[in-house]
Amino acid sequence: MSTVIDHHHDDHAHGPAKGLSRWLLTTNHKDIGTMYLWFSFAMFLIGGCMAMVIRAELFQPGLQLVDPNFFNQMTTMHGLIMVFGAVMPAFVGLANWMIPMMIGAPDMALPRMNNFSFWLLPVAFGLLLSTLFMAGGGPNFGWTFYAPLSTTYAPPSVTYFIFAIHVAGISSIMGAINIVATILNMRAPGMTLMKMPLFVWTWLITGFLLIAVMPVLAGLVTMMLMDIHFGTSFFNAAGGGDPVMFQHIFWFFGHPEVYIMILPAFGAVSMIIPAFSRKPLFGYTSMVYATAAIAFLSFVVWAHHMFTVGIPLTGQLFFMYATMLIAVPTGVKIFNWVTTMFRGSLTFEAPMLFSIAFVILFTIGGFSGLMLAIAPADFQYHDTYFVVAHFHYVLVPGAIFGIFASVYYWLPKWTGHMYDEVLAKTHFWVSFVGMNLAFFPMHFVGLAGMPRRIPDYNMMFANFNMISSIGAFMFAATQLLFLYIVIKCVRGGKKASACPWDGAEGLEWSVPSPAPYHTFTTPPEVK
Repeated sequence: MSTVIDHHHDDHAHGPAKGLSRWLLTTNHKDIGTMYLWFSFAMFLIGGCMAMVIRAELFQPGLQLVDPNFFNQMTTMHGLIMVFGAVMPAFVGLANWMIPMMIGAPDMALPRMNNFSFWLLPVAFGLLLSTLFMAGGGPNFGWTFYAPLSTTYAPPSVTYFIFAIHVAGISSIMGAINIVATILNMRAPGMTLMKMPLFVWTWLITGFLLIAVMPVLAGLVTMMLMDIHFGTSFFNAAGGGDPVMFQHIFWFFGHPEVYIMILPAFGAVSMIIPAFSRKPLFGYTSMVYATAAIAFLSFVVWAHHMFTVGIPLTGQLFFMYATMLIAVPTGVKIFNWVTTMFRGSLTFEAPMLFSIAFVILFTIGGFSGLMLAIAPADFQYHDTYFVVAHFHYVLVPGAIFGIFASVYYWLPKWTGHMYDEVLAKTHFWVSFVGMNLAFFPMHFVGLAGMPRRIPDYNMMFANFNMISSIGAFMFAATQLLFLYIVIKCVRGGKKASACPWDGAEGLEWSVPSPAPYHTFTTPPEVK
């Protein structure tokens, strides 16, 4: 059996690979999960530095630090790197580490492809970052790269940007196929679908979403490439094309993509909250169905990003109601998390703190999303900082806090050591305060009419922007503390017990019903 579990030792007949080749050639799901997590953290820091350039420029009105064109490159690259380089690879890393162990599989279904899908990422993001040093600079057209800005008026580096997106997309598709194949084919006997931990369920559904929408993105950037180099007019009105078609295709990919970034966090939080409440998750089955409903509905709401492009009134109504409908299964999840905590024996270690903040702040992001779903109101909010506030309240406390919670929760399992709880709680509180300082004022400046993606602004927005920038720098600085906590934990510290969370680990799998007695033992009441 050990040859199956540690089959990366069998890749070379002369014994286990040492040093660099161990990491380059590994097919071990834990090694690959670790590499994904470190890579995503590096991207998180790089994308964070870009956000700091943006917030430093906006610290006061007027143009002070950077050229407006470079400011646009920063907003573009910050979005692309955080979405495709930080959040998604982090969740794939967590999936690689935990899913085989959670379903009782010896490894991932396709270990060699697993290695390949990881190593495509440094290539993709190396290429993407290199565009910043090319003649004309990097992509400066926003992370949504709307045509014709990204085709007719783009810097020459746009071709490399397109290739980088292709490579990252191939990595995502292969990772998703691997995860889906593992979950469907490699569960241990008795591990039925409805006994799977919720993290596994959310990833199964996320895997299908990825396989469905990444080819749409690939098709879109290919059409861009044709428009730029091969004389087609997909998005060029002068040649009979339609720039609005670009937005339809982009958001048909882009909206499910938003749920790809949040569903694994839902799964992780659905395991952490029961553990620190010392009781099983409330409403396991409804959580599974709610996740599936969210995934399905994510395909029929894409044009709520496009209320201002002139879609017909019927279309506006359809997308408005569909978007409001997606709040229902999300509300079911929030209800279940809160009900799980209700009358539980709660303790507030770092994973639980991040999870509770997740529930509260993600709900705020959901409410501002409902406001944006109202088509006539969205005419006022569209392209203002209100939208920036909304999606950062979904993605920072949603995806990023979900990742932090997961890392703290599973670090003892990964390293055999306990992390420093005092430092972790410090990391939480400074992150929590910094994040709210950074993004809450954006609701107000947005409603007052401050447009997004602009390096300068009216004097009336000066105070709130200063508060936002201070909060953003607070949040960013704290992530260096997180790096220190993780390295300190990996290198040593208090030994983690088999159940590091005071018996909470017994609930880790959160099966809907009590585990059956072993076939060969007599139940205690019979004795």
